Amino acid sequence: MHFHPLSVLSVLAFGPLSGLATPFASHWDDLRTKHTWNSVPENWQNLGHPPADTTIDLHIALKAQNENALIDALIEVSSPGHPKQGAHLSREEVAELVAPSSDVLGLVNAWLEHYRVHPSTISAKHGGSWLTLTAVPVARANRLLSASYQLYQHIGTNKTVLRTLSYGLPAALLEHVQNVAPTTHFGFPRTPRQEPLMRRAGVTTEQTKVLGREPGTVLSSRGQYVTPSFLRSFYKTSRYVPIATDRNVLGIAGFLADCPGPDDLRQFMNQYRFDATSATYSVVKIRGGGYNPSNPTIEANLNIQYTSAIAYPTPHIFYSTGNIDTNGGDGLMYWLDYMLGLGRVPQTVSMPYSMPEHNVPPDFAVYVCNLFARLGVRGASILISSGNNGVGSGDCLFQDSSGNSRVQFLPTFPSTCPWVTSVGGTTGYNPEVAASLSGGGFSVYFPRPPYQNNAVPTFLWNLGGQYNGFYNPGGRGVPDIALQAIDFRVIFNNEPWGTDGTSCATPVRYSSPLISACLISDVQTAAGIISLLNDYRISNGRAPLGFLNVWLYGVCLEGMNDITSGSNPGCNTNGFSAVPGWDPVTGLGSLDFERLIAILSRW
Repeated sequence: MHFHPLSVLSVLAFGPLSGLATPFASHWDDLRTKHTWNSVPENWQNLGHPPADTTIDLHIALKAQNENALIDALIEVSSPGHPKQGAHLSREEVAELVAPSSDVLGLVNAWLEHYRVHPSTISAKHGGSWLTLTAVPVARANRLLSASYQLYQHIGTNKTVLRTLSYGLPAALLEHVQNVAPTTHFGFPRTPRQEPLMRRAGVTTEQTKVLGREPGTVLSSRGQYVTPSFLRSFYKTSRYVPIATDRNVLGIAGFLADCPGPDDLRQFMNQYRFDATSATYSVVKIRGGGYNPSNPTIEANLNIQYTSAIAYPTPHIFYSTGNIDTNGGDGLMYWLDYMLGLGRVPQTVSMPYSMPEHNVPPDFAVYVCNLFARLGVRGASILISSGNNGVGSGDCLFQDSSGNSRVQFLPTFPSTCPWVTSVGGTTGYNPEVAASLSGGGFSVYFPRPPYQNNAVPTFLWNLGGQYNGFYNPGGRGVPDIALQAIDFRVIFNNEPWGTDGTSCATPVRYSSPLISACLISDVQTAAGIISLLNDYRISNGRAPLGFLNVWLYGVCLEGMNDITSGSNPGCNTNGFSAVPGWDPVTGLGSLDFERLIAILSRW
């Protein structure tokens, strides 16, 4: 439902807007830059100005009246032993928590009126914290935001977006507006599919069944693959049968026209989980998102096939945003808007997409991170890939303010958001070791959250001066956990395919999003296991886990398999090393489902 922004918090009590506009008129000329790029982002080219009659929908994110209230509530409901643990908030309670003040709403609307944005084109959501301006002429958007919207084309895919390299706001609004989108965030452009990342499997169906039944042989050679039976045995979920299937839901975000195929899922289950051949999923199309089951993508197939194989018969929902990123919108924002508008959010959410943090505008990253926190406080466990380029690909050279080049490791967003669970990669068994492609490092945008204060400093102390200046030692560390990420079998277009770890480790351009079927497999494995843990909690009359990290770094530490060998090379370095305790390669380690169940039974 849309509301006129002035109806929120009874802003009309301030009187006619025309009375507000005159006193504030001089404020609108005092413009300050909110964010700017020094040049066109890599892999994009400028196509020039759009046609004169082009319009754009703008989304204005306003800061909450009490900026600390949301995170305070998130930590309270997520902390074992806290009186409010498990008392997740409703949609309405979150909206009230994040609402801006009526004074700010009045100020914003005076600004919009000054630029003749008609009230009928303005709507408000989420307690007034999210204003949408519909069909704004680009010329007016340029004046409103001191911007220069132009068309940009992604090299390789030829997709175009309407973006600006810089935008600003009046000084009077700068501290009240968190972000305006779309502006300088160019979205998650897909690079052309790199066929070496996936290869047709060279074993027969009968051999596949043997591998599926004998997990001890799965990883013994490069010609064999990880299958669901290996994962279920290795992480000890095979004996658990979900009970709360009428209440527990697993959601998967799908961007860039990714979609799974039901026929491939059926064949996958016939080969790899014979008691789950009835597995299915529902599809939700968001803002024009598409779904063509006869033309699936290998990434989405992997997502659905492995979460289903582990969490069956838990209901699955695949959220499709189609190609919103390419037509002037922002798929991530539209997806989050939809999720926050639900009366009931899925208890487990998997989002296997990420890109280098430095390619995301800081104000956009902070706002999106807060939106994830809103999902967490409502009881959602959100898992996101840490990336598949180790500490970064390429030479990772950046120029500092003096013009000198220096190496900077490249953590990925949204996994660097402190309010999601970042998942890295492992490989092998007896012992399980770090996968060399496992993304890991320290955020530049987000400081270390309190729940990491007993884990990360030990690693930094032992690291000493190695890589000084290459990373931010005070930043949020990623990943939080890590699971198998190499050599997965998947059914694609009715054929068995496998992810090839060697090809996955081949560097790709760091400005491209880290979307690869090689590492998203770890997120799906994690999502399946967490969904089972949420099923256990719900079926025993308890609240779902919600935001996981307070649990993981606290009472659940004993339920982790510590990974102590391997590294994540990148940026022409050896990267970080997996060591006892937390490390920026495998986090706290992998999940032992049976031990975690035993721990959660006490909480």
